[in-house]
Amino acid sequence: MSELTFEQMLEESLKTIHAGEVVEGTVIDVKPEEVILNIGYKSDGVLTRNEYTNDSSVDMTQVVKPGDKMEVKVLKVNDGDGQVILSYKRLAADRGNKRIEEAYNNHEVLKAKVTQVLEGGLSVIVDEVRVFIPASLVSDTYEKDLGKYAGQEIEFVISEYNPKRRRYIGDRKQLILARKAEMQKELLERIHVGDMVEGVVKNVTDFGAFIDLGGADGLLHISEMSWGRIEHPKKVFKVGDKVKVQIKDINGTKIALTMKFDETNPWRNAAEKYAVGKIVTGKVARMTDFGAFVELEPGVDALLHVSQIAKEHVDKPSDVLKTGQEITAKVVDFNETDKKISLSIKALLNEPKEEPAEKKSDADVVPVDIDAVIADQEN
Repeated sequence: MSELTFEQMLEESLKTIHAGEVVEGTVIDVKPEEVILNIGYKSDGVLTRNEYTNDSSVDMTQVVKPGDKMEVKVLKVNDGDGQVILSYKRLAADRGNKRIEEAYNNHEVLKAKVTQVLEGGLSVIVDEVRVFIPASLVSDTYEKDLGKYAGQEIEFVISEYNPKRRRYIGDRKQLILARKAEMQKELLERIHVGDMVEGVVKNVTDFGAFIDLGGADGLLHISEMSWGRIEHPKKVFKVGDKVKVQIKDINGTKIALTMKFDETNPWRNAAEKYAVGKIVTGKVARMTDFGAFVELEPGVDALLHVSQIAKEHVDKPSDVLKTGQEITAKVVDFNETDKKISLSIKALLNEPKEEPAEKKSDADVVPVDIDAVIADQEN
């Protein structure tokens, strides 16, 4: 029986490997762009940076070191130069596919960092598998600039899994909607009509402002922003403002808000301030053909009828008055129930003028005999 040569014994002691096989190796040398591994084969294996990760900026000397053990996938047993070409990235991708499949079937929430911001959405990597999140599924509202998500870690679910086409679609929107629904439910169970709450202005429109109450939005209508007149909501609020509001009404998921608080209601002491006979001053706020409405204070308007503007006949209030003009008038009627006050300038004009206190009437003058006074002084 012939004896085996050393080379034959060495070759028989080495394992046989095939392309596609997963093997374990030990790192024996590391360079910035490649790693050499002993895989128990007659040739060492080469793992390039491109086959380690999709990140072209990685320095291999910073992520692995001699002596590390790694599982890799064999791509080529002989690349023509006798080297075995390995891949860590593709093995991770194979396992990542399985991971994505499990997450898809179990509706699992995944978390990953945004690696790319594309024109139509975001790209994230899960175990070396690229998942695309379309712009329409990034948020529950339109996102004009997706750049703010660059490098940010986000949560999502897999809404489409198609390994044959390598199509993996993520959905962040449904998570946001689900969380908002839960927060809305909690908020509606907690708040009641009349409660004072704090919120943040989310949007301002021509008719009011939407306030984020932390789970649901409430509408603060322009008519509920102040006891006085508001020209436009944007002149009072801007997005991001913190406000204190009161729950006026709750109808299903619709919440109506108000800032017309009882303690600031100008009609609370109006009966005393604007009693019939009082002389008041105010500014002409608006005019109609039948009269002018005068603002006595924010939230309290009074009507100056056209017939009460002057002694002489006035066709239209605008013939003698201007918006913003300050006028003085007498309160001639006060209706607290209907919150109506009537004024009259004519009533002031008809009142008799009082003479100054220091001016005495003829009846108060005592006649004096000057000659008699002089005679008394001479004696």
